[in-house]
Amino acid sequence: MNLRTFLLIVPVLLQQALPAQSVTNKDSVARAIALAKEDSSTVDALYQYGELFENKQDDTAVHYYKLAKALAEKIGYKKGVASFASNYIVILNNRGQFREALNVAKEALQLYQTMGDKKDLAVANLNVGSEWQYLSDFSLAADYYLAAKKMAEEVQDKRLQRIASNNLASVMIELQQYEKGKEYAEKALAIAKELKNDYATASSMCNIANAHMHLQQYDQALDIYRDVEDIGKKTADDIVLLDGWLGSGDAYNGLNNQPEAEKFYRQVISFSQQKEMPEYEMYACMGFADMLLKTNRYREAEALIDTGIKLAQQLETKLELKDLYLKASVLNEKKGDAGTALAYRKKFEVINDSIVGEKIRTVVANLEARYELDKKETTISQLEAKNKLHALEINQKNTLNYILIGSAVTILIISLLSYRNYQHQQKIQQQRISELEKEKQLTATEAVLKGEEQERTRLAKDLHDGLGGMLSGIKYSFANMKGNLVMTADNVQAFERSMDMLDSSIKEMRRVAHNLMPEALVKFGLDVALKDFCTDINQSGAIKVNYQSIGLEDAGIPQTTAIAIYRIVQELLNNSIKHAAATHAIVQLTKSGNNISLTVEDDGKGFDTSILDAVKAPKAEWVKRGIGWDNILHRINFLKGKLDVNSQPGKGTSVLVELNA
Repeated sequence: MNLRTFLLIVPVLLQQALPAQSVTNKDSVARAIALAKEDSSTVDALYQYGELFENKQDDTAVHYYKLAKALAEKIGYKKGVASFASNYIVILNNRGQFREALNVAKEALQLYQTMGDKKDLAVANLNVGSEWQYLSDFSLAADYYLAAKKMAEEVQDKRLQRIASNNLASVMIELQQYEKGKEYAEKALAIAKELKNDYATASSMCNIANAHMHLQQYDQALDIYRDVEDIGKKTADDIVLLDGWLGSGDAYNGLNNQPEAEKFYRQVISFSQQKEMPEYEMYACMGFADMLLKTNRYREAEALIDTGIKLAQQLETKLELKDLYLKASVLNEKKGDAGTALAYRKKFEVINDSIVGEKIRTVVANLEARYELDKKETTISQLEAKNKLHALEINQKNTLNYILIGSAVTILIISLLSYRNYQHQQKIQQQRISELEKEKQLTATEAVLKGEEQERTRLAKDLHDGLGGMLSGIKYSFANMKGNLVMTADNVQAFERSMDMLDSSIKEMRRVAHNLMPEALVKFGLDVALKDFCTDINQSGAIKVNYQSIGLEDAGIPQTTAIAIYRIVQELLNNSIKHAAATHAIVQLTKSGNNISLTVEDDGKGFDTSILDAVKAPKAEWVKRGIGWDNILHRINFLKGKLDVNSQPGKGTSVLVELNA
């Protein structure tokens, strides 16, 4: 069954910039923007125009959002600057870039905190909470939702109260607190009905029905899904209609009423194909296949699972693709096709390990970052309290000196000296606070990098020692079986093919384990590991790499530094192959005393290096750099190194990294 929560990202409402134009007429709006003045109404119009491209041409939408933000910054329109987040995070969420979306949402929240509008603050808190929920930190998400709910109640904004309650419902359902989730969803539903908002009503009802489904209260859920269907018909809203049908199919499936469940699943598949809504077709295929597997209708289930897999691959949805691979494995096992069942099971395990690894890294990084943040904020608060106490002591001393001396001239001199001392102390304390902030950022980076490498090492060890040993044991058992069995020529040939496939699986498993944490790096050091890595690339034929090392014989390089250098070389050569289309590359690693120098050059198509400079380049440009460069910068900053990039379009790229061992 497909149990989904309903979560909302809330846009900050802007004034209607072009009242004489229809926003559906792109040409008219574009001409109006071209003739508009540099004022706040033009900023709002640019955001509205970008929204027209949000679903199918998101790069174009981002372009206009950034134009709007740049103009807002130029004319000092703070609300226009903050509104960038509410628009841009929709694009980032659709792309799955939740961490970057969180940072953008936090920037908007900080801006609204300086402007003091509680309604906008409520919206900003809702958006930050939504990003934490996407990142699976439900506790933090609930904190922001509750803050937003409180502010919405203070300004008596029913719409925001409903959204906050509905999002809290989805968090509680994720935390398996189904009764609490149903309670919040019912509050949201009451407000939605008061506002006479059909879509909001349907969204809240779906969360209530979802809670009933988790509690196996299928009859109650079915009644609600029927009401959702009625709303979809009344408003001609395809999404609401599909939610009602799909939920009804799942509820009937839970009640073991296969004929009714099949009717709704087929209805969803037909309608979603007609309306080109592949996500709903995929969910219907999954639910329908589950029902058919229970009733041993294997041929029909197989067709639905195949369709679902293609749709999940098209939509790039890992969770659903994982579940579909598992269904395919179970199906083929029931049909007696052990080979195909094993193949699908392996695909399931690969994606499942990937998802588990991502969740573990995200949770660990979030916990470590929150711990370090709390610790540093406590220290900063103590310093600020010390500043206030120090200021109070100075005032008391000034008062005492005034009483004792009784001379206006003496009081003036002492006051001036005390003020100078106070300013000096303030400056020292502020410097200390700044140092702690920098230390906090480095600590967070270190925690993320260590967590990543530890997880890579663990996964590599588990693959090599666990799965590798298991596969080798299976191969040995098969080899013994061959000597004890009498087989036909065809069976011998099939057996040999199976042994070849098993050998290939073992090699592929070893390759994956090696990429996660190269054995040569741990056993023989950085120089040997880089030589092996460059040799493997040369053998692949993707690019010709010339590796040179100087001064690395018996050089004792700490493992943390060695891992960082190895990952930097991996990322740079990957960029040369994927993005630069280079044919030749040079990797040179030199150690002289405590200084390490790494140079990576290629003959690729190059690029404009200004997009890497977050200080000199406007944000509209440097946000275009990829996550690979951010990983490189994080590792270099962690090691307190220096980076110099030399590149021009059409003239290749040269990267120099300098570190202290």
